[in-house]
Amino acid sequence: MLRTSVFPSRYVQGAGALDSLDVELARLGTTAACLVDSNVAALLEPALARATHVALKVRAVQAACTEQSIAATAAWINASGADIVVSFGGGKVVDTGRAAADDLRLPFVCVPTIAASDAPCSSLAVIYDDAGRVVRDRFVRRNPDLVLLDSSLIVRAPVRFFIAGIGDALATFYEADACRRSGASNLCGGRGTAFAFEAARLCRDTLFAHAVQAVADCRNQTVTADFDATLEATVLLSGIGFESGGVAAAHAIHHGLADLPSSHTLLHGEKVAIGTLASLFLWPVSGEERQRVFRFCRAVGLPTRLADVNVDVEDETALEAVAQRACRTGEIIHNEPYPVDAAMVVAALKAMDHYARLLDSMNEPEQREQETT
Repeated sequence: MLRTSVFPSRYVQGAGALDSLDVELARLGTTAACLVDSNVAALLEPALARATHVALKVRAVQAACTEQSIAATAAWINASGADIVVSFGGGKVVDTGRAAADDLRLPFVCVPTIAASDAPCSSLAVIYDDAGRVVRDRFVRRNPDLVLLDSSLIVRAPVRFFIAGIGDALATFYEADACRRSGASNLCGGRGTAFAFEAARLCRDTLFAHAVQAVADCRNQTVTADFDATLEATVLLSGIGFESGGVAAAHAIHHGLADLPSSHTLLHGEKVAIGTLASLFLWPVSGEERQRVFRFCRAVGLPTRLADVNVDVEDETALEAVAQRACRTGEIIHNEPYPVDAAMVVAALKAMDHYARLLDSMNEPEQREQETT
């Protein structure tokens, strides 16, 4: 099988990166159609007003990515005469621009205002219906021509989004490793490259080294070296690692959790974190590694128990529903290097929950001692 990897053409990150947007866009064209999430339009207005190298056509939009919104957006872009498409905002606004640019065969620029997942650098657009249900995953013809992250903007977003992005990125190494072991295809039509696997490994190692402090810095809305390192891991390294390395059990279990109505208030990365932790009980993992991942998740504020994602560990019906959805024929859980069935997933979810409770009980005396000193 061929080995394949895909990447954004250009990646720019740092505090004040928006100040370079004008020059960056001039590399790609002369007129940019800008889709701006209405929730952050006021924050972006000063930066957009400073543009002199390209003409900007700006449209404030609500966060939605449906077939209808993509078609309407493409019609507006076409009428504007733009030769570049830029999306500013979260995942749905980004994906609307991504899909519309693909329909029009125009360069696409992604300017995320939150870092809640590793999707910005990818070719993936998630399409929803009007009720907010996922209809399909659409892979466009090419990855973004530019991904630009202004750390000073990202750090001002609610910290929960940043933590969720860490949860999504944490899965990247463990899923890429599963695909490497099993020989499963990645998301771009081939086997993963060594580069993609090493990006996934570096993603994990960067998170372990910097993410705890980065979350603290994000709470203080302060851009630091730890924050920037973690941001790069969650967006660039994880983006390359998941798309070119492959996905497996963690995201399959996420799909199962996402089908439960009780999980609809949760962010993608929060559910993926539970999938990653449960996957550590599907096949032999060293006790040291397992404990490291659990303690990391607890330290950054990610869920570690089923109750954290609104699931009762005693609810056999819910657990079976999650497991059956995760193990559907053709589902990515079958990228694991061994056969996985629904009974194994239920057992892994229960074992994960028990292990998390055990670790919590071990920490209680230490926490009480700290509170009294």
